Amino acid sequence: MQIGQEIGAKNIGIIAGTGDLPKIIARDAKERGFKVITVALENLASHDMERVSDEIKWINVGKFGELIDTLIKFNVKEAIMAGKVSKTLLYKSKVTPDIRAVKLLFSLKDKSDDSILNAITRELEKEGIHVINTATFSPHLLTPEGVLTEDPPTMDEWKDIEFGWAIAKEIGRLDIGQTVVVKGQAVMAVEAIEGTDDAILRGGRLSGEGAVVIKVSKPHQDMRLDVPVIGINTLRSMIEVKARIIAIEAHKSMIVNRDRLIREAEESGISVVGISHEKIAKKLSHMKY
Repeated sequence: MQIGQEIGAKNIGIIAGTGDLPKIIARDAKERGFKVITVALENLASHDMERVSDEIKWINVGKFGELIDTLIKFNVKEAIMAGKVSKTLLYKSKVTPDIRAVKLLFSLKDKSDDSILNAITRELEKEGIHVINTATFSPHLLTPEGVLTEDPPTMDEWKDIEFGWAIAKEIGRLDIGQTVVVKGQAVMAVEAIEGTDDAILRGGRLSGEGAVVIKVSKPHQDMRLDVPVIGINTLRSMIEVKARIIAIEAHKSMIVNRDRLIREAEESGISVVGISHEKIAKKLSHMKY
């Protein structure tokens, strides 16, 4: 079945946070003949969304009722949540939640990523707005398996990747974060509310040159919500602290602007690897002999 047939409606909504992912999703949608209705979150979404949207409404991140009303007004039945929205906004006074947002927050058992995103999804579904699997809509963004740059990891770096994989999967299971920074099979940083890029900076400064960054999906990842993504900003953070490896889970994560990222990673001596548990074990087994 074609993706357009699967989704059905000609209008598609994009709830746009930070980064280039919303813009790429919008372009993919327009290429397939969809009319793109963007709810752009103020102070987060790029103003480039103005050029790739058929209709756009800028909304404060706390105005959840207005967000839903906008999608309903434009007869949006399917929507994609694309781009990062940091939870730190919950603790900043400039974000004033409306009544619907307050009710949603009070309904949560906790303020973990999964709790918040699942509650938002349920509210959208109640209004007849189906949240689409981002990876299904734009499969070209998915991370392939294997070493994507010319310079592969060393045996010691593969050991760090194996070590970091288990830690990253565990913090994902606990819904703390998706990324760890390791060196010499010791944890330098664990991603929490600050996000991947800041975790890389913190861990890289502690480890010195040569840090290994591992980013994975959660063990029961919902591919509609908070799919692991890396992009140029992630690479810039690695360059700043002279990190050596970025290993990201294959087929369950996305690389934005992949060709440019790979090119700039190679120029900076950084290896980019799409990993799976089986791939790590196989690589280490081969390197021992």
